[in-house]
Amino acid sequence: MGSDAGADRAAVLRGAGSAFRFSQERYLLGLSGTCDRGCAARGFPLRLTRRQTTKRPQMYAKAITPILNVSDIQRSFDWFEKLGWKKCWDWGAPPTFGSVGSGECEIFLCVNAQGGRGDGENRPSFGPDSNGAAETGVWMSIWVDDVDAVHQRCIEQGVEISWGPENMPWGVREMHVRHPDGHVFRISRGIDHS
Repeated sequence: MGSDAGADRAAVLRGAGSAFRFSQERYLLGLSGTCDRGCAARGFPLRLTRRQTTKRPQMYAKAITPILNVSDIQRSFDWFEKLGWKKCWDWGAPPTFGSVGSGECEIFLCVNAQGGRGDGENRPSFGPDSNGAAETGVWMSIWVDDVDAVHQRCIEQGVEISWGPENMPWGVREMHVRHPDGHVFRISRGIDHS
């Protein structure tokens, strides 16, 4: 890296806050330095902490599809539809496996297999009244353009909101919703500090 590139990188870091704060935010959000598309979608600058490389790691992931253990696949299809997701497909008679999708994202659903479930209890998922040890379902972050619009839709559709929406100290506006089988979805958007 030339000195001009180093000076440019330093200027970007100063503009975004301290390098420590930037690294801390990325750590708190579970973001790595190699996820350009994901980081860009969350509003984070790309590759500020690592040198650009043309060599791929031994495992170069192109996509990831989570699989949720659900007790009732039709109830799960209906719940995701309330969030604005669509049923993509199902398999079996009666169906025991299927998927839902929104935008470029897809989640597989499997009845009574492939992972654990939470209890679906109506309680806060975050904050002083929450119980992290009781959260046994899967947690996922879903990045959207407008958290408050999703919040309004959840209210209108009767989806359980277990947190927020709230601006968090790590630079994200987020809310949490709980699936009937106890899985928690963090609906999030990076906050523009400019």
